[in-house]
Amino acid sequence: MTKISTHILDVSLGRPATNVPVLLEAKGPGGSWSEAASGVTDSDGRLKDLAANKNLSAGIYRLTFETGEYFAAQQMSGLYPQVVIIFETKEGQEHYHIPLLLSPFGYSTYRGS
Repeated sequence: MTKISTHILDVSLGRPATNVPVLLEAKGPGGSWSEAASGVTDSDGRLKDLAANKNLSAGIYRLTFETGEYFAAQQMSGLYPQVVIIFETKEGQEHYHIPLLLSPFGYSTYRGS
């Protein structure tokens, strides 16, 4: 079973990005996407177990971060209303932590621990 978690750090402010809606989707046969889980980042900018009680298998997943909503709540203007990260999980590697480092005009990601 695969566990997926994420967090967002607003590097322009040097603090976690809170209350950001996040959608996790799985890529199915034929290339269609289906919702696997969703949530909102907590006061530490985290979604510790995005798919709690779900039986996720190895495959291709897509995380969509609603960053436009976050920037609007901060009364900031941002270039990216959404950030979409597509990644692949493998059998035997149970935990995938996919962080997002965010600023109004750029972002980066990596596989965390």
